[in-house]
Amino acid sequence: MTVSDNITAGWLADARHCPSPNCNARPADAVINLLVIHNISLPPGEYGTGCVQAFFCNTLDCDAHPYFEEIRGMEVSSHLLIERDGELTQFVGFADRAWHAGVSSFEGRENCNDFSIGIELEGCDTEAYTDAQYAALAAVTRELMRVYPGITRDRITGHADIAPGRKTDPGPAFDWARYRALLDGESSA
Repeated sequence: MTVSDNITAGWLADARHCPSPNCNARPADAVINLLVIHNISLPPGEYGTGCVQAFFCNTLDCDAHPYFEEIRGMEVSSHLLIERDGELTQFVGFADRAWHAGVSSFEGRENCNDFSIGIELEGCDTEAYTDAQYAALAAVTRELMRVYPGITRDRITGHADIAPGRKTDPGPAFDWARYRALLDGESSA
């Protein structure tokens, strides 16, 4: 996958835009310098349902599945979702604060939403992510690192690392070595 080098006003040209109301302005002095990788599937373990998009836009029919009762009323979002086929959907402009990290801390700094970009991979902790997802994630990451130079390799982390004990994603199925090799331009094979 090739991601164009076109981020305009915080929006990635190669993504479907699906604006979420679950965002707000970052603090005036915020410098974007952290990338947080997550996973999500709704219902859990089911893919391609469109429920993630509905959840991030507050339009999820919470009566459609018993699990949805647990998340009824939650207002969350991420900047970007990468589906199993590598398709990109952007919910929040990168310049704005998406509500993806919750109670969190990175290197002693609280409130990671203030200074981070959140990317969701459609998946779960224990199921392998797809080749298309790794390719898309690496391409998007390289572009974000170009536009936001504060995001360096050592400032890319998982949700579990900034919210230990509370979150587990992207989980043991996420191959960090493969992802980092792709960032360096190595083959995914």
